[in-house]
Amino acid sequence: MLDLAETGWQIGEKLFALLSAEQRRELAQFVFESETNYANPIYLPHQAIFRGKYSIPQRLNHPLTETRSGDLYFCLEQRLVTIREQPIELTVKEFEIFSLLILNPKRVFTYEMLMELVWEEDYTYYSRKAVNNHVSNLRRKLKIAPNLPDYVKSVYGIGYKFEAK
Repeated sequence: MLDLAETGWQIGEKLFALLSAEQRRELAQFVFESETNYANPIYLPHQAIFRGKYSIPQRLNHPLTETRSGDLYFCLEQRLVTIREQPIELTVKEFEIFSLLILNPKRVFTYEMLMELVWEEDYTYYSRKAVNNHVSNLRRKLKIAPNLPDYVKSVYGIGYKFEAK
């Protein structure tokens, strides 16, 4: 349900989750065309994910989407995750889940949002177990030493978020 007291971004995120995979692709195309054709490009929270998922051409001078958090380094365009300079090998789905989480720190993604944004299909077809399995594997791969923080946090009964210590 939409609440009129919500900000435009909050309403936009809810509406984004309702789009079909084809509608998201069309929106992504529009966003990137506007980025290259206008002085003030449109920004969407999932813009970096669009760029990675749909391989829409970028301007050559566009900066990399990089994040550092302690020993963790993430680069979307290079599809690179390292911890203590050691590359972490992730599957496509693990990387896409981690991308969503790390590019939106502390934001909770529900199971349904992850299914829509990563699998691009109706989430009723899959179970929460599919998301749980991928996140479990992702956590295991990111925990290369016992003293490292748990970067992917569970929000009981809701979903997951990225949180660096």
